[in-house]
Parts: sequence; structure tokens; C-alpha cells
Amino acid sequence: MTIDEERGRYAAKRDRLARLTRLVGILQAHPEGIRTPDIAARVGMSVRTVYRDLTALQEELRLPVWGEDGVWGIDSEKAFLPPLKLTQQEAMAVVLSARLMVRYADKYDPDLAAAFEKLERGLPSPLAEHVERTLDGLSKAPRDERFSGNVRSLTRAWAERRVVTFDYEPAHYEGGAIPRRATVRPYLLEPSLQTHALYLIGFDEERGALRTFKIERIRSAALTPRTFEPPDPAETTSALRAAWDIIADQPPVEVELRFAPGVAGRVLEATWHPTQTVETEPDGSLRWRATVSGTIEVRLWILSWGADVEVVAPAGLRDDVTETLRRALAQYGRDRS
Repeated sequence: MTIDEERGRYAAKRDRLARLTRLVGILQAHPEGIRTPDIAARVGMSVRTVYRDLTALQEELRLPVWGEDGVWGIDSEKAFLPPLKLTQQEAMAVVLSARLMVRYADKYDPDLAAAFEKLERGLPSPLAEHVERTLDGLSKAPRDERFSGNVRSLTRAWAERRVVTFDYEPAHYEGGAIPRRATVRPYLLEPSLQTHALYLIGFDEERGALRTFKIERIRSAALTPRTFEPPDPAETTSALRAAWDIIADQPPVEVELRFAPGVAGRVLEATWHPTQTVETEPDGSLRWRATVSGTIEVRLWILSWGADVEVVAPAGLRDDVTETLRRALAQYGRDRS
């Protein structure tokens, strides 16, 4: 694509965004509704274009636009949060946070894209162009309508403190687990750095305890009329603190590792877990300890260090890692001729 073509594409997107923004403003100014020909006259567009833009507001931006007998309006109370006033530096911080989200997202998120577009309008040209390139990259990701619909339903349930129900497909590592119908009080939606996935953390009424659900495994999430009282924030924070990444519903395990001298400095450069303690040995190796929720997630991190780490405790995790490395050695030791 040439520079002129890229600029033309950017201008077309900017013009459409400005047109849709103006259309929302007109609808908000007429809480009783306004007829389509009157909208067309206001914006200087054909009635056909106005219909197309109204459809875009409903289907692409998911705004609560309503239409009846040629009269259109918008439910502003449901459509928007209060305006957010950001300084240039604060806006850049949001851009960087969203960029991080995009890097680890493996599917298109229409709501993230819409947030980017709104943010783009208030940025100077160099930052806006950076956001636009991010949108171009995001648009190439695969789309999953079921996933996006579940995220919207769970977000609403979380915001309104509504109990949700859904069918859930358990992970393969949960030996013997079968699909089930879950009834959950949503406490948190959290992205995972390790799995590039989004998770629901909430109180599972059937299990009577906090549980973690991968949203990709959720089928047809539905809100119920029932509401719930929010949990004690201190208790929720304490429970989540033990998670290595996302999983916070496993028994706590004390993990002790020994890192080789060659990587000790790299390990010390970051705080890998809020409970960690470190101790440098006389030979330059590093003794690392933490209390984590189960070993499913920390096991992957340990394996990523290869031969530069040794599991000292617990014995079950040491045996698991030993067997995994033994299988890997056998895999690479096969005669490939």
C-alpha cells in the first residue's frame, strides 16, 4: 500500500467516525426520538446512508439505539459512562495498556477496537497514527462472535452484580471432569499473560467456593434476575494474591527453587510473585521461595528456565518436572533417520 493510499484509508475511517459521532449526538439531543429524513437533513446525507449508520451503531458499536415507525432514538443512560477527561500523558498510558492487551489477544475484540477509536480522537497526530496502526493489526485477528457475546454478558453481570448461568467445558488436565451447568456470581474478569485468554473469577454456587472459568470454554452465558452482595474486597484480594497467573481456587503450595548462578541476576530483576522471598547462596546461585495457588501455572514458568532451575520442593512438583524433562530428553534422543 502506498503512502497516499494509506492516508486515504485513514481519512475515510476518520470521516466515518466523525459522522457516527455526530449521529449519536443528534440522537442524544432528541430523547423522544427523531425521524430518519430529519436526521438526513441535519447531517447532509441520504436517508439510505443514515439507515446504514444507524445499523452500524446497533450492530458494530452495540449501542442501545431503538427505532419505531421511522423514529429513532438512543437510551443514553445505558449507552455511555460519564466522560473521561485525560491529560496527554494519561491518554498515552491508556494507549500503552491497550497495546499490551492487543499483543496478548489472539482474537478480535470489537469493544477494544471501539475504545481505541474513541481514544484516537483526542490524541495528537503522532499518537493517533500509532493507535490507527494498532487498529489495523487488531482487525486482522480472527473473530469469535460467541466469545465476544459472552464477554459482553459477563461484563454486564459483573457491573450489575447479577448471577449468571452457563454450560462449561472443563480443561483436559482436570481428569474425569465432565461438562456441567454452572451458576456463578461474577467477581472479576481477568486476562492471562501465559495463556493469551480471558477468565471469569467468581463464586460457584454449586461448588460453594471461588472458581476460575476460562471464557473460551463457556457456552451461552445468560444473566439471571438474581443479584448478589459484593464480597469483602480484602478476602477477594487475599484469595487472588496466591494465584501465579489466574488460577486462585487451588490449595496453597509452598514452592522452593534453586536457580543457577548464570540466571540469578535475571531472576532478581523482577518480582515474579507477591509472596516470593529470595536468598543468594555463596556459590552465586539463588534460592527462591513462594506460596502459590496450586502448581499448574508455576510449573510452566519453571519449565521455561530449562536446566537453569531445580525444583527443591514440593516433592510432587519435583517429580512432575523430572518426568516432563525425561520425556523431552527421550523425544530429542530418538533416532530420526
